[in-house]
Amino acid sequence: MGHGSSGDHTAPAASPAPRGAVRERIDRLVREVVKFGAVGGVGVLVNLLVFNLVRHVTDLQVVRASIVATVVAIVFNYLGFRYFTYRDRDKSRRTREMSLFLLFSALGLVIENGVLYTATYGFGWDSPLQSNVFKFLGIGIGTLFRFWSYRSWVFRALPAREPVTRAKTVPVPEHGQPEAVRTPDGAPAAHR
Repeated sequence: MGHGSSGDHTAPAASPAPRGAVRERIDRLVREVVKFGAVGGVGVLVNLLVFNLVRHVTDLQVVRASIVATVVAIVFNYLGFRYFTYRDRDKSRRTREMSLFLLFSALGLVIENGVLYTATYGFGWDSPLQSNVFKFLGIGIGTLFRFWSYRSWVFRALPAREPVTRAKTVPVPEHGQPEAVRTPDGAPAAHR
């Protein structure tokens, strides 16, 4: 053989993930979205119930009542996400997790209540029905942000386990027969 030629045939480039692996990833994402939606759905009910209760029982302005309700829902949601939706995720750094959860929840609170603030004070839409509609719309927009941030930064997936490696293949020379296996000193290895 010439210089620079090893005689080995190069393996074809790795093909994309098999269809089963893609299907499994989609199934996991669907299960995650369903669990997130279940916790989030109950959280929305908690948020709206507390919002309307605070508005009817106190003299707080609309956005302040909404902030109180959002904070109550954030506490409820953390418990639901940590112990139901993301219970299989990394739990080793709870302080970091809680700090990031509070940070992204605060940003979600600003998004959610920013919509209500704009409707109430920017357009004068402040009837109970209008307040609930814009509160709900704000929750929806904030939820999209929260889903992305919680799954990306807060409740991080554990590292994937290393896949089982395949046995090392012996290169086949051009004549079709594998080369003899030799010991380190170059002698033919005994058959076992």
